[in-house]
Order: sequence, then structure tokens, then C-alpha cells
Amino acid sequence: MAGKSTRHAQYARKENQMPCSPQQRLASYQRRYQELADQLAEVGLIASGSITCRHTRCANPNCRCHADQPHGPYWQWTAKVSGKTVTKRLTPEQAQRYQQWIDNDRRLRAIINQMRHTADKATALILEHPELDPKV
Repeated sequence: MAGKSTRHAQYARKENQMPCSPQQRLASYQRRYQELADQLAEVGLIASGSITCRHTRCANPNCRCHADQPHGPYWQWTAKVSGKTVTKRLTPEQAQRYQQWIDNDRRLRAIINQMRHTADKATALILEHPELDPKV
């Protein structure tokens, strides 16, 4: 029952809110878009791909790696470059740097997706209310 009253209270709050004018909504979308654009400038270097940690076993049948201690860790960066998969072995320090660049790339993509979503809302509003278009 508590869930019902909470949902009802949320519905009632929405119902009592003053509707925003199209100008206010557009201004809100423009502010959000600018905030996201500002975040783009803060993203550092980017790299695509992924980092993996590998452990291997050698061909020597008497080596400890066949018992319980494989060789490694070996860090690798893998990415598609010109349609081909490229793999590069890295030091642990290089792997940390690459991971930061890959994280930056993911952040960049997330920000751009949010910008697209915000722009979609703004353009739909302008198409619905042509008088809002700043170019007119």
C-alpha cells in the first residue's frame, strides 16, 4: 500500500506543477547542451580498444607454468585499426595509461550521446514551435 501512495503523490506533484513554456524548455535544453559541450573540453587523450591481462603456458613440459603458475601477467592492448585487429604488448605502466585513454574515449562517447539526446528534444520543440528558432 505504501507503494501506491508514493506513486499517487508523485502523480499529484506532476499534476500541480506549472507547465514550462516552450521558451523555457528550449532555454533549458540549450543550457544542458552547453554544459555537455563544456565537458567535452575536459576529456583528455582518447584511445579505442581494450586492455587485457594474459597469462600463458610455454612449450617446455617441465616448466612450472604447466603445474599452477603460468607465465605473466602480460598486458595487451587490442583495437581495430583500418579494419584489422591490432594487438600490442604493454608494460604495466603503459597499460594504466591506455586504460585511462580508453576510459576517456568512453566518456567522450557518452557525452556525445547525451548531446544528441538533448539536441533531439530541442529540434523537436523548434519544429513544433517554429517561432523559437533563433535563425528565423
